Amino acid sequence: MPPKNILVIEDNPDIAHLVGMHLRDRNMQVDIETEGKSGLEQALQKNYDLLVLDLMLPGMDGMDVCRALRQREIYTPVLMLTARNSEVDRVLGLEAGADDYLAKPFSVAELVARVSALLRRVEVYDSAANQDQALQHMAYGQLTVDPEKRRVSLAGRVIELTAKEFDLLWHFASNPGRVYTRSQLLDSVWGYGHVGYEHTVNSHINRLRAKIEHDPSNPRYVLTVWGVGYKFTSPDDVA
Repeated sequence: MPPKNILVIEDNPDIAHLVGMHLRDRNMQVDIETEGKSGLEQALQKNYDLLVLDLMLPGMDGMDVCRALRQREIYTPVLMLTARNSEVDRVLGLEAGADDYLAKPFSVAELVARVSALLRRVEVYDSAANQDQALQHMAYGQLTVDPEKRRVSLAGRVIELTAKEFDLLWHFASNPGRVYTRSQLLDSVWGYGHVGYEHTVNSHINRLRAKIEHDPSNPRYVLTVWGVGYKFTSPDDVA
């Protein structure tokens, strides 16, 4: 298996060097940028497998870098680093499109574990898509989901979703009728390390419903199972 390409965007040279050294020890190829704007340009020029992105960067901060990538439909996994550990910062990072979040100071072992977990999630997703071509395009009533193009349409009209909104919808649509708790959705869609942030699931589901439901207060697709969590409707129910 070829080595993974990692881009580290971190303005602290000591941290950048330490992260790069340990990722290279895991047979990964690592590029380092120290500013947000140059990091974004590098991320746009080269096809990386993962970005380690500091939140506090000179000029252009990590939040803006992440948003810019997602707006360009670049869905490279992002592990965001920050010296701030408030709940608000963490939620904002996740909602900007980051896949995981690690507060400084952190142990290098934990960072490497987070990077490895994110890379494994991508491999599992790609493997599942390749093994079952029938899952490349799904239709539920007027709602269609195309995971290859990451495109969603409702009654022929393209619906603009954020990266995490799409991931959440795709996870639901791939498992119609199955009930998920908020904790299970956090683990499956946001991944390792987000225990205790169940309200992030609620806010994403509310925004998702506002975009794909004709009447968000009376949803047809993403349904609430009171006292448990959420489920995606079955194909027969929306036929």
